[in-house]
Amino acid sequence: MADLVPEDPRVRFAAERTLLAWVRTGLGLMGFGFVVARFGLFLRELPAAVPHAVPAPPSGWSMRFGVALVLLGVVTNVLAAVEYRAVIRRIDRGEPYRPTRLSLGLLVAGVLVAIGLAMAAYLVSV
Repeated sequence: MADLVPEDPRVRFAAERTLLAWVRTGLGLMGFGFVVARFGLFLRELPAAVPHAVPAPPSGWSMRFGVALVLLGVVTNVLAAVEYRAVIRRIDRGEPYRPTRLSLGLLVAGVLVAIGLAMAAYLVSV
């Protein structure tokens, strides 16, 4: 009979802390997306409240960028949950840690770069 080594609980705690960090990131993206989407509405309504305000050009880009950020936050939370579950299953089977080819961090960073470049291009063209 093989000797069973007791599991170190810090391994599971580390996986849970990682999950919670990604959930915070997803919630932050969703909140920022909401602010970006509503900022365009604020700019369109500003001339009605302030007589000398310059009206914002009619554009739906603020809403599009905001919705993209909210959706990125949702996808981040879903992928974080899927990744957490996979890590816990590997821990339960006693498998060693193997990093994935495409990390969630690289995926989110890549999408944020694309959204940021699109926003910058829009701001330069206005």
